[in-house]
Amino acid sequence: MITVEPDLLGIKDGDITLDAGCGNGRHSWEVYNKNHSSIIAFDIDTLCIKKNKYVLNSLKEQRKIKGIYHLLIANVTKLPFKAGTFDKIICSEVLEHIPEDKSAVEELIRVLSKDGTIGISVPHYLAESICWRLSGDYYGFPGGHIRKYKTRELLDLVDSAGLSVYTIRHKHALHSFYWVLRCVFGVKKENAPIPFLYNRFLNWDLRTNHRFFRWLEDLLNHLCPKSVAIYARKKEYVPSE
Repeated sequence: MITVEPDLLGIKDGDITLDAGCGNGRHSWEVYNKNHSSIIAFDIDTLCIKKNKYVLNSLKEQRKIKGIYHLLIANVTKLPFKAGTFDKIICSEVLEHIPEDKSAVEELIRVLSKDGTIGISVPHYLAESICWRLSGDYYGFPGGHIRKYKTRELLDLVDSAGLSVYTIRHKHALHSFYWVLRCVFGVKKENAPIPFLYNRFLNWDLRTNHRFFRWLEDLLNHLCPKSVAIYARKKEYVPSE
């Protein structure tokens, strides 16, 4: 499930892309496999890094991809990279977990090249609010979601840090219903029959990319998206019109 779209970032061969807070690595795989861009990915979770590395290793062997990749344990608020290191940055579903979200955004901007682009996604405010209301197990635990962002709040955050947003996308409305079901039937009960069956449908939909469900999700993304993604550049390097 890709939330920050590489095409909207303008990722091309030869770029060095940072996957910040990579999780299990879905964005790393997409960029490495499709765009043959070199990937640097990090997370604070060792297990996530191991899963990401396993898939990237498999892709390199099967597809004979020439791009390189490196994975490491790191904290997004204190990155071990020089300023301007990365051509493109992906930060998907990370900021809602971090107390120091402003420091995280400032660090990402620091390591972004002067003409680079960055994609940031967070859960949409409406979907989050419904889940928070339905279940206390959905948020507030160590490593879980600690805040909700209205789109305006996210835009103000990146604007004050020095970014100019050029595109906004709403994503994954069909997945909103899955998490509502999880909250209704018990967040910790992943195998409860109804959420389990709905998750099987979502996995089928990801594999088949059925035209009808793409149309339906595009429609529902105007009403109840799971995530909002913004795409931005450094303000001082935005071309004047």
